Amino acid sequence: MSTEDKVQEHDNTADIPAENQSENQTEAPEKENLDQDGSLDQMAEAAQRISDLEEALKTEKDQKLRLYADFENHRKRTAKEKVELFGSANQELMSALLPVVDDFKRALQNTEDEAAKEGINLIFSKFENTLKQKGLKPMESTVGKDFDVDTMEAITRIPAPNDALKGKVVDEIEQGFHLGNKILRYARVVVGE
Repeated sequence: MSTEDKVQEHDNTADIPAENQSENQTEAPEKENLDQDGSLDQMAEAAQRISDLEEALKTEKDQKLRLYADFENHRKRTAKEKVELFGSANQELMSALLPVVDDFKRALQNTEDEAAKEGINLIFSKFENTLKQKGLKPMESTVGKDFDVDTMEAITRIPAPNDALKGKVVDEIEQGFHLGNKILRYARVVVGE
């Protein structure tokens, strides 16, 4: 561009009325303000969008944690029920076998033939060991002990033979048994008054 061209261009801008020159000058700053306002709006929208996404993520995490906790509780409860089921699965069978244990004990007490008594004792010992392996435990003998409602069932009350046996077990009719940690059968006893 030559100097003449520059001068003509300068002269041309001089020909533009002052009003138009001021419009051109104010147009640029307004355009900049619009650009700034537009970018501010976009930034505000982006910030709102980020906030919404963070809230949604927080909600999803909370739901996942609750679901995981529910699953863990279910797993623990199921495992506990399974253990209890295995522990008490033999309960009906063991209850049905307790009268057989009582009959063996009566047979041993009332048999006078030593050979028969020895044979019955061998069979009973084997039977008793098998039941113990399956979790059946006999309660300790209760004769002479204080009557305990939690482990004993009073069949009858009789006058105590002496003052020391008042409120205590005078005789045990049937022995009590535990199956695991539960009482399978309460000891049936006679209590002195």
